[in-house]
Amino acid sequence: MEIFRQSQWSPYIVGFAIGVLSWLSFLISRKALGTSTSFARTSGMIRKKYNPELVLELKYYQKYTPEIDWQWMLVLGIFIGSFISAQLSGQFELSFLPATDFPSVLNQNFLGRIFSALFGGILVGFGARWAGGCTSGHGISGTMQLSISSWLAAISFFLGGIITALLIY
Repeated sequence: MEIFRQSQWSPYIVGFAIGVLSWLSFLISRKALGTSTSFARTSGMIRKKYNPELVLELKYYQKYTPEIDWQWMLVLGIFIGSFISAQLSGQFELSFLPATDFPSVLNQNFLGRIFSALFGGILVGFGARWAGGCTSGHGISGTMQLSISSWLAAISFFLGGIITALLIY
């Protein structure tokens, strides 16, 4: 099929497909789509290798057992699917530091880019744990369930993105 070789897909088709995937996820596994908990579980799995007693005592890991689960496999599938998509569309390229479209002091050198990526990742991870989910957990699955907190989170994602874009550009 030619659609798999395109470098960009229609956002309407992709949005529809994600909606169907979310619906199937609830129907088949009784679980919502989301990814942020898998990163916390991975942290627990790594920490468990060095101090298993401490990990088992922490309330967070009692609720979210540090193990490979369906969500962890979803994240793995995102990486594999992205690779396959990039290969099929001819867009795959190995690049350690891709070019950016916006000028910034942090983006002018290697250490600045690494620092901003790590700091941004820490903020996103902290925010996802604080909000009880990530953009896919709240923005897709939570809004589909008509969760008020997810609607507030999704609105905040858009407002934060707009404000950030206005500051950068």
